[in-house]
Amino acid sequence: MGSLRNPASGARLGVRRTGGGGGHLNGGAHTVMNRFTRRIGSASARRPWVTIATWAVALLLVLPLAGTVGGSFVDDLVAPGSQSEKAMELLEERFPEASGGEAVAVFAVPEGQRLDDHRPAVEAAVARIADVGHVATTADPFTAGALSADGRIGFARITFDVPAMDVDPEDIEALTKAIEPVRDDGVVAELGGDAVFINAETETSGAEAAGLLTALVILVVAFGTVVAALVPIALALVAVAAGLGSVTLLANAMDVSTAAPTIGAMVGLGIGIDYALFIVARHRENRAAGQDNATALSNAMGSSGAAVLFAGGAVIVAMAALALTGLGFLTSIGLSTALVVLFAVASALTLLPALLSLLGDRVHKGRTARIARKVGPSGAAGRWGRKRTPKRLEDTAWWRFAHRVSGRPWRHLLAASAVLLVLAAPALRMETGFPDAGDDATSTTHRRAYDLLAEGFGPGFNAPLLIVVDLTRPGADAEDVPALSRRIAADPGIATVGEPETSAAGDTVVLPTLPTTAPADAETSQTLARVRDLVPDNVAVSGMTAMTDDLTEQLTDTLPVFIAAILAASFLLLLVVFRSVALPLKAAAVNLLSIGGAYGVVVAVFQWGWLGFLFNLEGTFPVASPMPTIFFAVLFALSMDYEVFLLSRVREEYESTGDTRESVARGMAATGRVITSAALIMTVVFLSFVANPSPLVKMMGLGLATAIVLDATIVRMVLVPAAMALLGRATWWLPRWLDRRLPRMGVEGPDRQPHPEPVLAPAAERP
Repeated sequence: MGSLRNPASGARLGVRRTGGGGGHLNGGAHTVMNRFTRRIGSASARRPWVTIATWAVALLLVLPLAGTVGGSFVDDLVAPGSQSEKAMELLEERFPEASGGEAVAVFAVPEGQRLDDHRPAVEAAVARIADVGHVATTADPFTAGALSADGRIGFARITFDVPAMDVDPEDIEALTKAIEPVRDDGVVAELGGDAVFINAETETSGAEAAGLLTALVILVVAFGTVVAALVPIALALVAVAAGLGSVTLLANAMDVSTAAPTIGAMVGLGIGIDYALFIVARHRENRAAGQDNATALSNAMGSSGAAVLFAGGAVIVAMAALALTGLGFLTSIGLSTALVVLFAVASALTLLPALLSLLGDRVHKGRTARIARKVGPSGAAGRWGRKRTPKRLEDTAWWRFAHRVSGRPWRHLLAASAVLLVLAAPALRMETGFPDAGDDATSTTHRRAYDLLAEGFGPGFNAPLLIVVDLTRPGADAEDVPALSRRIAADPGIATVGEPETSAAGDTVVLPTLPTTAPADAETSQTLARVRDLVPDNVAVSGMTAMTDDLTEQLTDTLPVFIAAILAASFLLLLVVFRSVALPLKAAAVNLLSIGGAYGVVVAVFQWGWLGFLFNLEGTFPVASPMPTIFFAVLFALSMDYEVFLLSRVREEYESTGDTRESVARGMAATGRVITSAALIMTVVFLSFVANPSPLVKMMGLGLATAIVLDATIVRMVLVPAAMALLGRATWWLPRWLDRRLPRMGVEGPDRQPHPEPVLAPAAERP
């Protein structure tokens, strides 16, 4: 075996001809994924105006269609196969009057006054409510006895002829207008209840625009030019617009959660900017190395473009995996976010090369003063500027830091792991619950109605239960209903049991029941469990509180399966792409640590109230039960992004040096600035959602931002180089039999022609 000296590291290298197995690399050959992205990018660059026109036509089709035939967003809060679902299906079939959604118009006057003094104005409001579409019945608070003990607060119960989740937001708006005039009489009027809470429009803070502006500043600093910074922002906005338009069309075919557009926009903005950033940065690097514009763009699409395709695919798979929970609203969130990410990937692989081809070196216009001083007039490098020798990777702080970490890997590995474990510790005390109107901002009418009802009639008023008796099945019969009612009322967690309501056919009875505690209170769940235990088999407990409790239970049961599925899928994807057994295992371990740290921060801030004033929180909140599942899908997918971009570059360097430590250092030096910029951008985008009035959106924004910060700093800068230094050549080990059977879809090394695979020479031959 001959030897050669690697000029970058000074290590003596041996050359081994490409062979199979035993951790064999792909030899730098153009793989399927590299060729695919290179060809798509080159085709788009050759016909830039056709590509741009195609995207313009697509937007002109999708956005108007979304506005005309797009569906409305609704939360399908049903746990398939649960007791609450079966009870609601029974009511819809036999007793539709009892299955309709409900809202509450709440009226209140200041302390020392009585609502009776404003009776004409209140009764006029109730009459207007009765004329609103889909309102089946409404009750005057004075004749229905719906007044608080001090006579200051009253409510008009509103029932619809459709379930709460099917109430049109336009009808909610009409109800709001119906109660508006009573305020002129000095009466506080708010609209609450399940139908209003579920169908409430999501508020925005305007901080999202500030997040984009901050992202632009970061890009200007990273690229040094205004034009190059604007390109990723523009692509992200195009991708999000097309994606959200498609999500609205999807809502016409299936129930799509009201949270889906917010989460899709949040993830789409961050990912869209990042993907464009990675490709533009590689293109600029290639130009700085002396490649002409066409070659630089083609090579960038073959390297970073392939990484974008794989990383985006991983995000799409992770989000689509939310369907494994079996819950409709989570499935819709997953599919919606996957749609937005799909457009982000498509724009990066097609629209971006078209723009870069048209702009040419004009993409570097608008240089900041600092950069302008460093770049002279056109020279050998064309309009790129005066040809300069690129800064050596070994001269960067990233290279030096990586070698410092790999020089003492155990110390850094244990210290970084300890920090993440400390941050994750609060997650062990996580308490989950489904959000209710009491968790929303006090700026919303349903939150103010919730507070007034709790003040006037007790917290349990906002957590109604429906006890449904199926008289066609063995168990309790019609004569047993009074005794059943008394038995339920005797439970210490029950405040009242209303009069029995019987269907027209006499085959179904409903007992309206109010607990003593609030919807999200743990004691309410305990009361629900006790009531279900004491009733016969033909009696089921439903209502919105029972439905959300069943959802929480199903989420808890399916989360381990969901996590296992994502870990298995990511292991297989990384195994195929990087042809290593150790790398996927390492990636899973470090990603779990960063996600655990994000969980812990969310628990400490929202559940324990630590530093809550920084986020304008009005109290403490249990972690919304869907959040751990959504967090894991999004965070694991985003962590895979940085994993792929770093490791693909490390793999390229390993093919040149055969030295794992050196390849990690060079990979970090080449990608450190770009990954850090990408992480900063995604962090500010996510943090901009923390300013949203909704605590749930705040929770999502803070959790995602925390995980990105941890992943881009502690994980990528410390854990990864330390772990790979300890693994050494075992990092790239792959059994020969598995190597022969795996498809070759790597993302490494497309910028070079195929060449023999270099490895370190035996120790005796090294200097």
